[in-house]
Amino acid sequence: MGLPFAFASHFAPEALLPAFKVYRDHFRPSVSLAEPYAMAGVNVFAADTDAKARRLFTSAQQAVTNVYRGARGQLPPPIDDIDAFWSPDERTWTSNRLARSFVGSEAGVRKGLDAFVAETGADELIAASAIYDHGARLRSYEILSRMS
Repeated sequence: MGLPFAFASHFAPEALLPAFKVYRDHFRPSVSLAEPYAMAGVNVFAADTDAKARRLFTSAQQAVTNVYRGARGQLPPPIDDIDAFWSPDERTWTSNRLARSFVGSEAGVRKGLDAFVAETGADELIAASAIYDHGARLRSYEILSRMS
């Protein structure tokens, strides 16, 4: 149809590259768009330090693990020891679902996002940040905004 394409790789990372390939291989120019334009959803958890970002990320890790457990609910607050929360199987399953997550200080997140764009050829990123604390979420977006 000659339209842009957005893919939710922030929770279905394994399907991103195949989906982009199908879109690009079958793209037909239109009045709206001459070339393919692909967007990808990514998880971003940026903070002033890597340790703070990793702690913020535990909310998303718990939430995705809870989906595995069949116990959906509100986003839980961050915890200090994620390894005490989940089993090895839950860790593997959750980590696979969150593989397109960029967690850390500004430098680390920037490096990860740059590598992601180089790998995928994404024209635009859609940042999702399941951060429990509103102030920390705003700070994450503030740090992210300096990367554009």
